[in-house]
Amino acid sequence: MNPDPALVIAAHGSHLNAESSSPTFAHADTIRATGAFSEVREAFWKEEPSFREALRTVGAEEVYLVPLFISEGYFTEQVIPREFRLDGWDPEMWDSDGTSATHATLTAGDTGQTVHYCGPAGTHDSMSDVIVQRAKSVTDDPDVGEGFGLAVVGHGTERNENSAKAIEYHADRIRGMDRFDEVEALFMDEDPEVDDVTDYFESEDVVVVPLFIADGYHTQEDIPEDMGLCEDYRDGYDVPTDVDGHDIWYAGAVGTEPLMADVILERAADAGADLDAAIAEIRDRTGGANPATGD
Repeated sequence: MNPDPALVIAAHGSHLNAESSSPTFAHADTIRATGAFSEVREAFWKEEPSFREALRTVGAEEVYLVPLFISEGYFTEQVIPREFRLDGWDPEMWDSDGTSATHATLTAGDTGQTVHYCGPAGTHDSMSDVIVQRAKSVTDDPDVGEGFGLAVVGHGTERNENSAKAIEYHADRIRGMDRFDEVEALFMDEDPEVDDVTDYFESEDVVVVPLFIADGYHTQEDIPEDMGLCEDYRDGYDVPTDVDGHDIWYAGAVGTEPLMADVILERAADAGADLDAAIAEIRDRTGGANPATGD
């Protein structure tokens, strides 16, 4: 086996949406180009290559495993550890309150590799920077903030309370930057709902950033229609679109932002990987050289 560490990015994927895996492959390519790891592999729950076989394609003795998921829950606490056969795994190893997962070092039962299992990308502090970067991208304004409201949108579900926690966590962090005039956490399936986005803002301009990894049914169809950007998503809509006297700048899934590759590296770095040079390179290349959070 190769003594130099490898990186495996674990994502959901989809049998129904061919573009679901595109961000994962793009971020893997960005990281691969830095040469920071001996190998970079993508693995999916609903596509190939699968979680179950991923480690068998890796020749490294040491692996950093980063879930490209938004929140802690069923997939990060049960599915991924089970499918990667991480011996001795227990969610208590992360000592998390729902948004503070770090990492745990385990052994893969079938391959014997040392696996540094990291918390999900979506709850890492640097995700706040990606949300801000997404607002910059959609407005084409590197100084966007003053005079603008920001809506961070999540799915929300009674089945996993951590789903809402991740959205609220980043909304709170960005609110603390005092960059935007207003910052609100909104949801699709619980209150406050994104359908009523204009009810929650006084700002005439509002940037809406969905905290989803990939664009799909929810981000491309549900949210634009629910907000009133269009009656039928197939007709398209302008950016911005006037809704009830507010200009709504709809950004699409945050996970498609190139700076997302930085979050994956930050997770691996927190688990012990030597990635300072690679992180600086990606932040410089993707427009995130000056972290919005000041971290």
